[in-house]
Amino acid sequence: MRVLITGITGFVGSHLAEYLIGQSGVEIYGFFRWRSRMDNVRHLLPQIRLVESDLRDMTSVLGGLEESRPDAVFHLAAQSFVPASFHSPAETFTINVLGTLNLLEGLRALKLNPVVQIAGTGDEYGLVSNEELPVRETNALRPLSPYSVSKVAADYLGFQYYKSYKLPIVRTRAFNHIGPRCGEVFAAASFAKQIAEVELGLRPPVLDVGNLDAKRDFTDVRDIVKGYSLAIQKGVPGEVYNLASGRASAIKELLEILLGFASVKVEARQDPSRMRPSDVPILVGDATKFKELTGWAPQIPLDQTLRDLLDFWRARLRQERQDVTVA
Repeated sequence: MRVLITGITGFVGSHLAEYLIGQSGVEIYGFFRWRSRMDNVRHLLPQIRLVESDLRDMTSVLGGLEESRPDAVFHLAAQSFVPASFHSPAETFTINVLGTLNLLEGLRALKLNPVVQIAGTGDEYGLVSNEELPVRETNALRPLSPYSVSKVAADYLGFQYYKSYKLPIVRTRAFNHIGPRCGEVFAAASFAKQIAEVELGLRPPVLDVGNLDAKRDFTDVRDIVKGYSLAIQKGVPGEVYNLASGRASAIKELLEILLGFASVKVEARQDPSRMRPSDVPILVGDATKFKELTGWAPQIPLDQTLRDLLDFWRARLRQERQDVTVA
């Protein structure tokens, strides 16, 4: 089976590729842009096929689809950093909405009919009341950022293309996921990187943090990609599924766990530039629908996820320092 992963060089895409490599009979293709960093997939290059394609350009998309001709598509490529969407809403919509549209139109133009998983987000639910928690798939969508609005649009494009053209599209809404390779722009990874920098003497023992009171539903990325694979295998076309742990953790809790793993004492200091114009106070998901269909459930505890994340940044920073020394 030929599998295409858009956004394969990213945090989640690389973990998905790594997971699928272990499955027999799977041939993995991945869309990448010419300026994509290869750090996350360099160790996978002998086992995957990279196809240069920019989802913003229809000609490029058609070429990439013609080369890969997939039986299944995991659509993960996105501008996924919420604060960046406030600064660059047009770029966020171009990548997340036009990119999804070009992908689906490309499949139609080439008369390809793969199973498509469109990776949405729990952020689509946005502003929820305590009475609505944990959030189910039937809950109203009240997105509070350009990013989450763009993901609602991509989500609904998937539904529309299933209804209008019978493309077998399964939509997922994964709540926050973290783990090794998570980009430093995200809170937990930022904390982990800063702690690793302090340990290596690269910064003073002070961490810059944003809103620590927000509560989110965190799952290990390695559990999430297993869910994505099950969504392709067992998901019902036209349906949408939450992927979540069902437990809310304050950002402050993640920071405290990471500080507990640190080999040095570190102080946290709030940085106003890290605060968002609007933020969801609490978001926790109900994944019952998906669990009953597939048997999926998160397996990796939060403490282990955060320890692995910190160890990842420790190793990366040591390697970077070694590379500079050698050079």
